[in-house]
Amino acid sequence: MRKKIYIGSLLLIALILIGGMYYSLPYYVSKPGMAKELAPIISVEDGNKDEGNFMLTTVRMGRANIYSYLEAKLRKYEEIYPLEMILYKKETEEEYNARQLHLMAGSKLNAIEVAYRKAGLPVNYKYKGIYVVQVVPGMPAEGKLQAGDRIYKIDGHQFPSSEKFIEYVGQKRTGDEVTLTYSRNKKTDIVSLSLQSFKEDPTKIGIGISLVDDKEILVKPKVKVKTDEIGGPSAGLMFSLEIYNQLTSEDLTRGYQIAGTGTIDEKGNVGPIGGIEQKIVAADKAGAEIFLAPNEKGAKKSNYKDAIKTARDIHTKMKIVPIDTFDEAVKYLEKLPEK
Repeated sequence: MRKKIYIGSLLLIALILIGGMYYSLPYYVSKPGMAKELAPIISVEDGNKDEGNFMLTTVRMGRANIYSYLEAKLRKYEEIYPLEMILYKKETEEEYNARQLHLMAGSKLNAIEVAYRKAGLPVNYKYKGIYVVQVVPGMPAEGKLQAGDRIYKIDGHQFPSSEKFIEYVGQKRTGDEVTLTYSRNKKTDIVSLSLQSFKEDPTKIGIGISLVDDKEILVKPKVKVKTDEIGGPSAGLMFSLEIYNQLTSEDLTRGYQIAGTGTIDEKGNVGPIGGIEQKIVAADKAGAEIFLAPNEKGAKKSNYKDAIKTARDIHTKMKIVPIDTFDEAVKYLEKLPEK
């Protein structure tokens, strides 16, 4: 009898332990990710090779379970965030992931444009349609469209931008029907939806989607950027440097292992990112010698200053460099002595 009770207790404990792994808490946990060399990820046709390496840095982010939550409480450089700090209002995790992938796509486009223009090469865009970022609950698109869908036509018409799409819909009335041609998982489909006013703003009508332009950049020589499932805009600066380095004959790495982070816009301005402390830890573990950090024009609580603080805390030999623009990064690298 005691043996049966003992075995039953063990099974119960095992079930509780296993259940704890799969029960999601209303939090996200982030921790240091990796520093990944960009040369295998970015390929410019007939591009030049680096002696050193440019590296993007990442943060590992995931929904917390009991164990990851407790682990993050105990470990330095692991952070816990309530869901509302990560997800938009009424945003699903699927929509969050789609949003992050779109931000990465936008980051790549900006990086390519900045690098090619710096190299004196022409840049053109081809508008492909509209990318669905979020579907509003309770609106006509719910259950019909989803984050990640690409809309090509509305009522048989193609538009040169998402603004024109919104303008077209705005001219219609509540109850009017629109027919959308869209693609999902490389399959094209058609759906008809009736327009409805938004609860938050009854003066506006729509189908209930948040959208952005889906466009393709046209450059020569051709460039490929393979990022798999890495999301977010924070690799923009490092993408632009690797692309520019492959386009030009001078090797900006000078033989060094150079990590960094920062968003980039189409004008080459470098913006702040989240998780700078964790990225410093990841870069140090990967053996980076230089880290380029967003300076935010010298703001008191800039990414650069947080990076310096973390670098001192972990006693890294890595040099932390403040960067505000792509041109500033290039000038710094051009002055580096050959390793």
